[in-house]
Amino acid sequence: MTQEVHEPTDITPDKDGGVIKQILRAGEGNDSPVPGDKVSVHYVGTLEDGTQFDSSRDRGEYFEFDLGKGSVIKAWDLGIATMKKGELAKFTCKPKYAYGETGSLPKIPGNATLIFEVELISWKGEDLSLKADGSIIRHITTKGKGWKNPNEGAQVKVHYVGRHGENVFEDREVEFCIGDGVMSDVIEALDIAIKRMKEGEKCRLDVKSSMAYGSKGNEKLGVPPNADLVYDVELLSFENAKESWEMEPHEKLEQSIMAKTKGTKFFKEGNYKIAMKYYDKCQKNLEFETTLKGDDEEKRKEIIVLAHLNMAMCQLKMEQYFKARDHCNKALELDNKCVKAYFRRGQGYFAENDFDLAKKDFEKVLELEPDNKAAKNQAKICEQKIKQFDKKESHKYKGMFDKFAAEDAKKPQNLYSDGFEEIGEWDNKMAHGMLPLDQECEAFGEKMPERCSMPQPPGDD
Repeated sequence: MTQEVHEPTDITPDKDGGVIKQILRAGEGNDSPVPGDKVSVHYVGTLEDGTQFDSSRDRGEYFEFDLGKGSVIKAWDLGIATMKKGELAKFTCKPKYAYGETGSLPKIPGNATLIFEVELISWKGEDLSLKADGSIIRHITTKGKGWKNPNEGAQVKVHYVGRHGENVFEDREVEFCIGDGVMSDVIEALDIAIKRMKEGEKCRLDVKSSMAYGSKGNEKLGVPPNADLVYDVELLSFENAKESWEMEPHEKLEQSIMAKTKGTKFFKEGNYKIAMKYYDKCQKNLEFETTLKGDDEEKRKEIIVLAHLNMAMCQLKMEQYFKARDHCNKALELDNKCVKAYFRRGQGYFAENDFDLAKKDFEKVLELEPDNKAAKNQAKICEQKIKQFDKKESHKYKGMFDKFAAEDAKKPQNLYSDGFEEIGEWDNKMAHGMLPLDQECEAFGEKMPERCSMPQPPGDD
């Protein structure tokens, strides 16, 4: 079977002959990479006289780059966007679309026309996920205009179509504020992705179930549990919100109160992750505000303290105990008599079995509020846990010493006839007589260690 012959084609937008493409081997399918995709290619680069100046094939590894981001010569951004998977093509690139008048010495002289033989191996979309775990992948299908993106709090107008397989489960035009998408039934993945879009941009989003409807799915929309989804999104328009540094002090107070109210709504619904976002926004608006005076300054401190306390409670609910204690510490920096901060920090210590420190925090609550029943109860429980721990440790050490005594009884008595030996530098003899791990565990009356489990934190009063 003969290979189909493809005629050379000018692929430049202005048709100025700057990049001539000839397909040497056709690719598969109808899809091509789009700006923002990470592409993998093999290539061989030569000058017009045939001198080779670079080759990924000689290095034995693919070359990867982000398409349309200006990280390669202009000819590549233009040319590879026209290719299909597995395609092999030759690109003849004039200096204007390569290295121009200066070249890239020492291998590429100035005003050099370059010839590249490129094979498109594969590509993947741009990862927009906050954890870079591939849970939100964007493929731009139509470029937007301008350079601005929506900021946090921006009023956006979007149209999107959600699909699961062949099933279109959602087709809507909606307006909402970035960060508040969940209040308009917009999934978090869209909220995150739209912040990275330009006005007029169209894109396809591949969204993992973890950033969509998760293990519960959405029965109302017909989305099954653990479903990965695809969204076609168009950002129709947006109006950016004022940044914190652009606000007047009284505006910051108002915005923080609004954020706290929204956070409390989601906390009551059990959506601690979203609630955390609003509480964090609440305190960040006011964290570095130093111009407020009198009652307004007291109100500022009160709001920040409440935000940290609420974030601590969210972290306790999510079993992130160290972070919960950190928020309590920040609250105490502003109010060292805050009983809720001591109580919730105590809960964090208790959950990690640090009963001594937990007891101190609950006792501090009682010092400030002697009639606090919750703190009294928690302090008593801590006391019981400490006694149980001491009793258990005493039993373990008794078993260990009994075992050691039995081992010593088997040793020749003349080892100790001259009293203690003088200890010099370390040598292996000093390890003689140490019990293997399994025997040591037996001496303590324990099993071989496996893994630790963390208890659940007690509920708040």
